[in-house]
Amino acid sequence: MSDLDPRALGARRQAMISAIAAHADFCADRTGRESLSEAVMQAMARVPRHLFVPAEMQPFAYEDTPLPIGWGKTISQPFIVALMTDLLELEEEDRTLEVGTGLGYQAAVLGELCDAVFTVELIPELAAEAERRLREAGYGHIRVRTGDGSRGWPEEAPFDKILVAAAPAQIPGALLDQLKPGGRMVLPVGGEDSQELTLVEKDVRGEIRERAVLPVRFSALTISH
Repeated sequence: MSDLDPRALGARRQAMISAIAAHADFCADRTGRESLSEAVMQAMARVPRHLFVPAEMQPFAYEDTPLPIGWGKTISQPFIVALMTDLLELEEEDRTLEVGTGLGYQAAVLGELCDAVFTVELIPELAAEAERRLREAGYGHIRVRTGDGSRGWPEEAPFDKILVAAAPAQIPGALLDQLKPGGRMVLPVGGEDSQELTLVEKDVRGEIRERAVLPVRFSALTISH
């Protein structure tokens, strides 16, 4: 049976979901979440991760680990994708911004849970490839843009939710400005050797509250000046 046989893929995807659930339970003391929402777990089960990695990585697509996607970038570990998505507490009507598209996997997960997803990727080749993969996988409602993600997407702001898949040393002001009152942002914050996955909440008065969730390691967010 081929590694890409639908039955083999289905079994591997289910094993990935089990690994995510086990990892969530293991990290519950840090995250405050003993389990991730059923909606998020179902979204993770539906998205065909093997379509969002290079061909040579497809046999490993459903391992609970990051994988290289070229240009010195990686696709995030499924548990981290699921946790970040869960922390956003997405609603179907949310307008959601992602920074750091890669090949489109996280955007596809977001697209399973809300109707309006906007994603920004700095590397033109990755942005073009992500747009193609998302379209061919049936996520035509996700809009992809090439640009400096630290500046957000001003023309489409404000956003109910923002997810950043690269680590700035500090939270970009433009992203805070583009987050709606009552909104949530999830991102890694810190330098190469010390990063914390951080939940940012903006209350209805526009005041910001931050909470460190879990130590993580992401590529640095490139910020133009």
